Amino acid sequence: MRKTHTFLPFFCLGLVLIFCAVPVVSAADKPNIIVILADDVGYGDLGILGAKGVQTPNLDKMAQEGLRFVNGYCSAATCTPTRFSLLTGMHAFRQRGTGIAAPTATAIIKPETLTTPAILQKAGYKTAVIGKWHLGLGSPPQPDWNNELKPGPLELGFDYCFIYPTTNDRVPSVYIENHRVVNLNPNDPLDVREGPENPWQSVPTGETHRDTLRMDWSHGHNQTIHNGIGRIGWANGGESAKWRDEDLTTELTKRTVEWIKANASNPFFLIYATSNIHVPRMPHERFHGKSALGLRGDSIAELDWSVGEVMKVLREENMLEHTLVIFFSDNGPVLDDGYKDGAVEKLGDHNPAGILRGGKYSPYEGGTRVPFFVHWKGKITPGISEEIINSIDLPATLSALVEKQVPEGAFPDSFALKDALLGVPGAKGRAFNINEAAARFGFRKGNWKIVSPPNAPGQIAGRLRMAQYELFDLDSDPSETTNLAERYPERRKEMFEEFQKYLVPFGQ
Repeated sequence: MRKTHTFLPFFCLGLVLIFCAVPVVSAADKPNIIVILADDVGYGDLGILGAKGVQTPNLDKMAQEGLRFVNGYCSAATCTPTRFSLLTGMHAFRQRGTGIAAPTATAIIKPETLTTPAILQKAGYKTAVIGKWHLGLGSPPQPDWNNELKPGPLELGFDYCFIYPTTNDRVPSVYIENHRVVNLNPNDPLDVREGPENPWQSVPTGETHRDTLRMDWSHGHNQTIHNGIGRIGWANGGESAKWRDEDLTTELTKRTVEWIKANASNPFFLIYATSNIHVPRMPHERFHGKSALGLRGDSIAELDWSVGEVMKVLREENMLEHTLVIFFSDNGPVLDDGYKDGAVEKLGDHNPAGILRGGKYSPYEGGTRVPFFVHWKGKITPGISEEIINSIDLPATLSALVEKQVPEGAFPDSFALKDALLGVPGAKGRAFNINEAAARFGFRKGNWKIVSPPNAPGQIAGRLRMAQYELFDLDSDPSETTNLAERYPERRKEMFEEFQKYLVPFGQ
């Protein structure tokens, strides 16, 4: 059933969802739940989605054996907002400070917030997050890297975490296990600061020592150098704790497999947030040359291997029949995202977003419509679903799956779409979808979609004039090539007014 929202009167008049009365999961048969959250993978980046120049046999197999959502979305066109919404069931634009988190960002989600892992903990699950975090750590004014980093994942409902704090291209390049930086030497403390100037005049940067880099930057990424690659942000010390880019996916995969094995005897919830295929794309040496697309394609191949290792351990531990695996990406694809890594030059006839327009940072379909698969052997019938589903729906949907009541006011933008997620015949997905892309939005209802224009200084999408919005018919024009706003002004007005109702209850 769809979750009841406190602000339904504002915008849900006439919204009808069809419910299926056939029970699929009993309370006594709680499945393990694994969310594999990839990074910057586009709608056309996998073999089953038409990729050219790279093979993804493990992901293709998972999709073929499971349910593939051709209208599966993440909630935002950048990483931090999508991760925020996955845990809180709330669109990130409803809370200040939820843009792309800086290296010095403190905890964005407050400990008193009900989260997806917290409600699953209450249902008896062991919970963990392994991989990319990028939701801030510690308390203001900045994280204390040399002591306990609290609050963090453990204060949000996770029993265990093994993470790196921001992104591959941001400092600090270290692992954190539970509350502390791994392998940190107290005699070589880690110092992380926010620019704009290098606070350590003797430390080389990507700008001052560009000729020493083994991967050159195209824009930004010219501050602290680590592993021969310039990063965003300033960091010094902590040398014994720093990881090597080439080892990142191997280590995260190893930790994921180990945690699954250690928790095989009880129901668990795991978010495995991969580093692939975010920049700097520097897969392990054994994957170099695995694709015809250069390092970006090789990173896709490494991602596929990593997913294969997760599915392999589930098979070896006889857990496939008891485990729901959900795969999606945190936003759409990007080629040049700050490094000269050959992604543009070696693209060939591969189209990372498939037929969709836009990619990462974009309010068009390619920004948030992403590969979205679910796999549960014996429970989910293989096939393709055209129902609309969004990663922001997972908090309410997984709560419904384990039959845990969501308190009033929690997960306000999340819909409980359990039957749609599991492919129950006749079950309906979302009636609408909101795409967030920085200060821009896309709003889809059925086959119609409006897209807000770039904002002028001080404006927000909810207050822009209706005449500035584009209108597209996704049935006849999935690539969003033809703006129909002038041809169908009443349709645009109807869509615009309904979109406003979603913003009003939250003060937009």
